[in-house]
Amino acid sequence: MAETSKIQKTEEEWRHELTPEQYAILRQKGTEPAFSGALYQNHADGAYHCAACGAELFKSDAKFESGSGWPSFFLPADKSAIETHDDLSYGMRRVEVTCARCGGHLGHLFPDGPKPTGQRYCINSASLKFENKDKK
Repeated sequence: MAETSKIQKTEEEWRHELTPEQYAILRQKGTEPAFSGALYQNHADGAYHCAACGAELFKSDAKFESGSGWPSFFLPADKSAIETHDDLSYGMRRVEVTCARCGGHLGHLFPDGPKPTGQRYCINSASLKFENKDKK
């Protein structure tokens, strides 16, 4: 089971710890431009962690090329590592994905992924840190 003890910090603390891009995405629910993220074409073996709190969110064996321009996964590392919420912004109905530990905005979940889950977790690179399996 994933580490889910909640982390609570002030916005000033988050602003100090995160880069401006990470803060805009993780704390203000922003989105990086498609095809621009550092991890979008990462094919290394390892794990993807929350850039804000370090919680393990996804594993490389669940990553796939969706063509969307963002890192996409069909399954979280542990279902308790993420939370989902209705997102009705911009006149659309979407499912927001957040880190269960710190509440950071990660991206959105869509029902058009590959088997076995049929899910596509479309995640901003800036909300993730990658840990190469060989460097553990």
